[in-house]
Amino acid sequence: MPISDELAALRSHRNQIHRYRRLLKTQLADHERQYFERRLSEERRAFEALAAAAFPLAFEIPHASAGAGPAPPG
Repeated sequence: MPISDELAALRSHRNQIHRYRRLLKTQLADHERQYFERRLSEERRAFEALAAAAFPLAFEIPHASAGAGPAPPG
């Protein structure tokens, strides 16, 4: 998927998340509240999965090899 499509999908999920948050601040019937809470959770998961796939971060901790680095005090 091209990056522009990924960004558009992220924006769409973000907008839906904001929408569901706004709706949850209003007076709702129990079944409506449950529906919006479920949808909010689904949108968050979709956003996080897409963000992780689109922008993976890999951190590598360098390993000290034997004999490298400063000598121990002594």
